[in-house]
Amino acid sequence: MNPTGSYLEIDGRPALRFVREYQHPAERVFVLLTDPAELAHWFPARVAAPTWSTGATVTFSFEADGDGGTGTVLAHEPPHRIAFSWEGEELWFTLESLRDGRSRLTFTHLMDERDAASRNAAGWDVCLEALAAAIDGTPASPPGGRSPEWEALYEGYVAAGVPSGAAIPG
Repeated sequence: MNPTGSYLEIDGRPALRFVREYQHPAERVFVLLTDPAELAHWFPARVAAPTWSTGATVTFSFEADGDGGTGTVLAHEPPHRIAFSWEGEELWFTLESLRDGRSRLTFTHLMDERDAASRNAAGWDVCLEALAAAIDGTPASPPGGRSPEWEALYEGYVAAGVPSGAAIPG
């Protein structure tokens, strides 16, 4: 798998951007971005949001409830945009409806640490592949941790000059 994200800076803040197209309408994809049962197929943590209204609290969990921190819903505009913070970083998902019932997802991750870009980009690539499988109705086990696929993606981002150097768990 080749790296698909790009590194940029938005208002002086390090960011990653991914663009993917799906053979499904934006409404279908939006469900996978907001339904906790669907997020479990591709997102790197369990997500609990009692409501997706702007300003609501989002809780992220790995092993124990809440151990992944919290965030806030920044935008909720079904079926075209959902955004939330996660421990101060921001995740923005924007969907465009295309011809023939297809859709385009633009995912932007505003980060706190520039040196985390290669590490995070490799992780999001793995997660977005899992999202594509879930959208197509063939969800796999949720992504998690280092894997040979992640390692190859990480090395690809480093080789492409994307900032690196942050600690890598596991």
